[in-house]
Amino acid sequence: MLSVRDAETTIFNLTQPLQHPQDTEIVDLLSVNRILATPITSQLDFPHWDNSAMDGYAVRYADVESANHEQPVILEIVEEIPAGYQPQSTIQSGQAARIFTGAVMPKGADTVVMQEETHRDHNHIQILSAPKNQEFVRHRGSYYQAGNQLLPAGIRLNAPEIAVLAAAQCVKISVYRKPKVAILSTGNELVRPNQSLQPGQIVDSNQYALAALVHQMGAEPLVIGIVPDDKQALQQAIADSITTADIVLSSGGVSVGEYDYVEQIITSLQGTIHIRAVAMKPGKPLTFATFDQDERNILYFGLPGNPVSALVTFWRFVQPAIAKFSGLVDAWQPQFINATTTQELRSAGKRETYVWGRLSLVDGVYQFQLAGGSHSSGNLINLAQTNALAVIPVGEKVITAGNAVKVLKIGN
Repeated sequence: MLSVRDAETTIFNLTQPLQHPQDTEIVDLLSVNRILATPITSQLDFPHWDNSAMDGYAVRYADVESANHEQPVILEIVEEIPAGYQPQSTIQSGQAARIFTGAVMPKGADTVVMQEETHRDHNHIQILSAPKNQEFVRHRGSYYQAGNQLLPAGIRLNAPEIAVLAAAQCVKISVYRKPKVAILSTGNELVRPNQSLQPGQIVDSNQYALAALVHQMGAEPLVIGIVPDDKQALQQAIADSITTADIVLSSGGVSVGEYDYVEQIITSLQGTIHIRAVAMKPGKPLTFATFDQDERNILYFGLPGNPVSALVTFWRFVQPAIAKFSGLVDAWQPQFINATTTQELRSAGKRETYVWGRLSLVDGVYQFQLAGGSHSSGNLINLAQTNALAVIPVGEKVITAGNAVKVLKIGN
């Protein structure tokens, strides 16, 4: 049985990201949550021209550097410049132009005086306070200079990045294809949510939870469905999955029961098993294997069947593996935060233990609040609305309220 750290190292080292150019495609600008495959440069400066950051008056600093309320400087207004208008005048000594936020600075002017520091009288303006030299002027190229790298490859495209691409007039973008993740559940006791429950049966919630998580990550879930505890049926399902998917997730069938066939099937399909169990709670019966399929390295995760165990192992190992595989260069690793627990946390101390709850920021300090109710691996109910897993290290049985705890973020 591997430690969590050794299991993590094994999985992440064997996870190789998609490659450029064979794993890329061209998409349109509104394709959010995709991974950029090539760096972006622009032929535009940002800002595109010197412009005003304030409603006010464009002036020559040399004219107004001594202005004050007792001795205001009086300038002639020679032009009004709204946003989107090309100035026609060159500001001479003793002159000013009325200007609005975002408008192009006229030639000759180097400073903007905000309108609150002025008094207008017809076509003249009194400057009541001396501005700083070049105040409220956004200079061309001060944010970004044309020809430099604007966005690096290997980042996720969310709203801010989409805005940058739109501003740079990049309407077609090279991104990595979506990883395909096959998802199947095993067990004769499982039924679909729209079926009537008979004694001894349970609803297959894992299929839906895992598909939702895969979708949230920008990958493509391939929902295989429920496979009975039949060796031949399960072997066919896994064989089909590794021919169509990049990553396969099965839940159930990885323990030591008489109907747990996953490891036998992996071996018979020429897969290599790297992990059979992990010293963690919940999530001990985790299988991780790889298949060499048509020069593709397929990742296989045999997750525990218990709903909480399946999700905890997904968050701890599968989610970062999918993120790395998808082409993310940074920020694919699990994100841990040091927090203070508001309640006592308990563990048997034999395995690294994960308990779920809510992480919040209170007066600049992260706090972890344990979810109420039983922390059984079969209790899916109190996992709802949680966003973090607190980690109790091996050998530690109690973390008292008010003490530090390492917390894995699992939500927004």
